[in-house]
Amino acid sequence: MKVLITGGAGYIGSTICSALEDQGHTPIILDSLVTGRPEFTRGRIFYQADIADSAALEQVFRDHPDIYATIHCAALIVVPESTSQPYLYYRENVAKSLELFHTLNRLGYNRIVFSSSAAIYDEVPGYMVTEEAPLAPNSPYSRTKFMMEMILRDFCAAYGMKGIALRYFNPIGADPKMRSGIHVKNPSHVVGKLVETALGKQPVFEITGTHWATRDGTGIRDYIHVWDLARAHILAVEGFERAFERAGQLQDPYLVINLGTGHGVTVREMVTAFEKVYGQSLPTREAPSRPGDVAGAYASAGRAWDLLGWKAELPIEQGISDAIRWGEERLKILHWD
Repeated sequence: MKVLITGGAGYIGSTICSALEDQGHTPIILDSLVTGRPEFTRGRIFYQADIADSAALEQVFRDHPDIYATIHCAALIVVPESTSQPYLYYRENVAKSLELFHTLNRLGYNRIVFSSSAAIYDEVPGYMVTEEAPLAPNSPYSRTKFMMEMILRDFCAAYGMKGIALRYFNPIGADPKMRSGIHVKNPSHVVGKLVETALGKQPVFEITGTHWATRDGTGIRDYIHVWDLARAHILAVEGFERAFERAGQLQDPYLVINLGTGHGVTVREMVTAFEKVYGQSLPTREAPSRPGDVAGAYASAGRAWDLLGWKAELPIEQGISDAIRWGEERLKILHWD
């Protein structure tokens, strides 16, 4: 089948494209390349355009009327940047997604798998969240994801669309075949910064936030290998209608599914695991939490198994190992000005 991937030149989107190809499907990439990488589009059907560009979308569907579903990955994702530039985030993530959903519906392409985020959850006792857990997005970035979900839910209710919102926890690693991985020059997430420290590109790894009420005071996350994440999207499009049947929601056209391992790992525990895989200790120091940071959460992942037949399979050690390999390989693949 053909699947449209918005943001298909990004970290997660490009990995989804590879997983689609490995299963015999054809990804169609729509990406503005504002943050995506042209290297990830080579050999693939690619349209360089904004998701709010209705004329470009019309051209995509004229060229490929047999597209089965859209996976909407395109978004800005850096939490501290969102707190300093909220207008940018609300414009790019919310306003443009509104136009994307409207155009898809107008053209009659009503199956959407949406890349949402676990960042929208409120803190709960024990930190494990189900899909019914309370929501309390506390940064402009996470609020944009919450708003995008609300828009999609309302469109599904009103316009005959069907949506599956996949709430990601914390992707790590790279495509195991090293076709793609983290593409930003200066990664802002934990494993990316650990790799940069290990490779000598930054002098010390900062443990940002040590006051949380977790078992060691540092933030807790559910680190999921990006390849496992990509596999979930393939299962979501291949079993799109079946997921609604399994949910018993034939009358409700909108589903929410957590994508995580079901295990929480603190930042200190991640540092220890990284050092074990890397074989050397790293210089670290404690630092205040960043704007928009939260204590964190990890997934209750049962619904993904029930509805998609998916569960995380790759261990955290492989995520670390693949991240280190990609940290070395990406200099040969990506070229920054």
